[in-house]
Amino acid sequence: MKSKVLAALDIGTKSLKMAVGKIGDEGDLEILGVAEEPSSGVRKGVVVKPEETARHIATLVKRAEQMTPSRIEEVIVSVGGSRLFCVPSHGLVAVSRADASISKEDVDRVLQAAQTFSLSQNQEILELYPLQYVVDGEQDIREPIGMKAVRLEADVIAVCLFSPDLKNLTEAVLEAGLEISGVVASPLAVATAVLNPQEKEMGVAVVELGAGTTSLAVFEEGDLRHIAVLPVGAENITHDIAIGLRVEHDLAERIKTEFGTCLGPKGKRMEKIDLGNGETFTFSAKFVTHIIEERVKEILQLLQKELKNLDKQGQLPGGVILCGGGAKLPKIAEFAKKELRLPVKVGKPRELHTVEQDPAFLGVFGLLLLQTKEQELRRETRKPSRAAGFLKRLFKAFIP
Repeated sequence: MKSKVLAALDIGTKSLKMAVGKIGDEGDLEILGVAEEPSSGVRKGVVVKPEETARHIATLVKRAEQMTPSRIEEVIVSVGGSRLFCVPSHGLVAVSRADASISKEDVDRVLQAAQTFSLSQNQEILELYPLQYVVDGEQDIREPIGMKAVRLEADVIAVCLFSPDLKNLTEAVLEAGLEISGVVASPLAVATAVLNPQEKEMGVAVVELGAGTTSLAVFEEGDLRHIAVLPVGAENITHDIAIGLRVEHDLAERIKTEFGTCLGPKGKRMEKIDLGNGETFTFSAKFVTHIIEERVKEILQLLQKELKNLDKQGQLPGGVILCGGGAKLPKIAEFAKKELRLPVKVGKPRELHTVEQDPAFLGVFGLLLLQTKEQELRRETRKPSRAAGFLKRLFKAFIP
């Protein structure tokens, strides 16, 4: 039987990333290749010009197809932006069966009841993550089906977003000639790539430092507890360098990439960068490091505020895992460890050992892993999972 090619698309502020793979004979994911294309029509992680973004997606697909034996027709895609948020909620229903045995229908009803909270007209639920079920007052139940009860309750985390953001994203992907197999919140895609069950159980935060945004996903006792997306990212560091050194954006980006660091030199060392045509630009390495440290400190303070609101400031044994393109900044893990007072490390793909190790690609790898798990579940059950059905209903309204 020929293996189906899986494809994942990560739409970022600065670049579009695609990874393609297939499920091997033993059920493991084999990466066939990755491709990257400059992004356009995207601002702060959100598609604002779908037609413009679609053209770049189509170009990216052509590049990715050179690495596969077949055409790419369907993708799983991540959605981000600072209008992505989560809401804790609670649902309660009476058990319906005469013998008081909890059925799957009761579980579906209590999860539906947990979704009946107020959102603005332009907001909607992307996905629901159950934290626990409560059976006649007995808490911390993970699988209530078959238990006897009069009352069933559920505590959940609802991941929500701004509806027009999802609509624009969907339009861009469809306009590029692709079908959508699923839509996943970007922080959760990244977390899938880097977290192991032990880290999720003891408490961990995954931070993706992207170009336009910085996202946070917190897990504890095996479950998602919180997500947040901040409207500031690595591109802000570039802007600060451009302003501080009075140089153009492209030169500031080169300086950040080639010389940027946290916890850098304390002396008055000067650096030179070649501009071509025999010209050079000289700048203070200490001053550039100071600019970077101040902006990174600001981002970390915003993350610390989120953790404080969760009462998790300094209280995550699994520490913080840094991902995204901004995680490539030298010594950022050491700097973040001092600021957050937690263990900090740069993320690596957990289940993929022979692929690109660039932390900027962790989101798209996480999407592929989620798609692999979905394929496995479909093979086991011979029908789409509840989550897959939900995702299809979610963007059905946007398909022409």
